[in-house]
Amino acid sequence: MFPPKRPVIPHPPGTFQARLVSREKRFTIHALDDAGRPFCAHTNNSGSMLGLIRDGMPALFSPAANPNRKLPYTLEAVQLDGMWVGVNTSTPNRMLAAIMRSADMRQELDLSGYETFAAEKRSGDSRFDGRLDGPNLPTCWLEAKNVTLVEEEVAYFPDAATERGGKHLAELAALAAAGMRAGILCLVQRSDGACFAPADFIDPQFADVFYQAMAAGVKVWPYVARVDETGVVLEHCLPVAPQERCEK
Repeated sequence: MFPPKRPVIPHPPGTFQARLVSREKRFTIHALDDAGRPFCAHTNNSGSMLGLIRDGMPALFSPAANPNRKLPYTLEAVQLDGMWVGVNTSTPNRMLAAIMRSADMRQELDLSGYETFAAEKRSGDSRFDGRLDGPNLPTCWLEAKNVTLVEEEVAYFPDAATERGGKHLAELAALAAAGMRAGILCLVQRSDGACFAPADFIDPQFADVFYQAMAAGVKVWPYVARVDETGVVLEHCLPVAPQERCEK
């Protein structure tokens, strides 16, 4: 049973287990069903998914909402050493909406008083994953990121260099410096991380901007999400490693 009062994102109806074969051109997954028949699926994860795509690994696939889509299935999660790891990059956005529409979760994140959440909103030339508004409160701008890389119990983002990710952080920092509120949900879709840090060994520029954004007032919420065959449930928030540790 899922814990009470924690947001849950169920997998789409018809989600099934199969086995990975390979990844092709970033967005295509080759797999085998239970009968050994090959099929192709889509992955919306543009990162490297470092260490997560191996021949023979169990994986979860969901049917596409559009039955006429060229690739009829979507990769939801892979099983690494008995642990499910969520790789669908739309899940953090769905979880962000579920969190921000929960009064209990807003209170947990020190966002009491905010009443209205809207997804995919613009501020100037920038589009953010979400916006919170409340009476007599500054607008709170929000981003959501998917975290699948863990090394030596540290959950890292990104798993590939991301100019876009650094740009979003810099924009959030500018909004926070202007008197608004800003936060980023880093959804760690695996259960073996003990703390969170930007992956300076993959993208040092992103790591620098990450800590600059925190210093400017951007809140970072690295929440662990437990993934299983039925869905994704929010669990606890990890501490963020200090910059000094990451520079060692």
